[in-house]
Amino acid sequence: MCGRYASSRAPSDLVAEFEIEAGNVRESVEELGENYNVAPTNQVIAVVERKDREQPDTTVRKLTTVKWGLVPSWAKDTSIGSRLINARMETVAEKPAFKKAFATRRCILPADGYYEWYTAEEKLNGKPVKQPYFIHPPDGSVLSMAGLYEIWRDKSVADPDQDAAWLWTCTVLTTSATDDLGRIHDRIPLLVERERYDAWLDPLSSDPDDLLELLVPAAPGRLEAYAVSKAVSSVKNNGPHLVDPLPPDGDDPQDAPTTLF
Repeated sequence: MCGRYASSRAPSDLVAEFEIEAGNVRESVEELGENYNVAPTNQVIAVVERKDREQPDTTVRKLTTVKWGLVPSWAKDTSIGSRLINARMETVAEKPAFKKAFATRRCILPADGYYEWYTAEEKLNGKPVKQPYFIHPPDGSVLSMAGLYEIWRDKSVADPDQDAAWLWTCTVLTTSATDDLGRIHDRIPLLVERERYDAWLDPLSSDPDDLLELLVPAAPGRLEAYAVSKAVSSVKNNGPHLVDPLPPDGDDPQDAPTTLF
């Protein structure tokens, strides 16, 4: 699964990467700021493409924010979202929770990289040791994770014209890990390559077979993984130090004893 990632790109960088007009960036994107420990239920940046209300045959690409954890439009409440942070490629076109969004509401979730936890055979206090790894493009390029989004009507807000009446949520698509990354975790996020951005985001395209062909796991060598501090395991911790590789001796600052003065 993909349950934690880092997102620190400036909105201007994402506007250039995804060819978005400056006027189509929501204010909430600018307010969000860097997050090196993105967790489910957080607001995250998403690239979406919507039909133009005035010209239904054309689309408009936007940079916006959504809540991580998909809430289908038919859900009675938002509690289901915490269980729908990932959608499996193998069943996404069939599952009721994802089928409609997969057909018409696809997005890209830009990231610096994502975290996975490797469960070691050794144990600490009788429990398996879990070592976090940061997995990212070694060239520093954007990791464009394939996602879906939904728009849920909050009926507690009477006026449908208010922004608060609509909750935008998302999920990350995953597939089986078959290369060296599979030794860390058996699932990895699906990526959208730059030449496939347009086709993936196009809400006018809905053929499931065509859409599934657009998605690929990272090619061997496309991503690099290295161990990072266990500090990332707590959502209370944030900052660029979370993506720093552990030193060659493997000592984790998180494990260092506290010095009292």
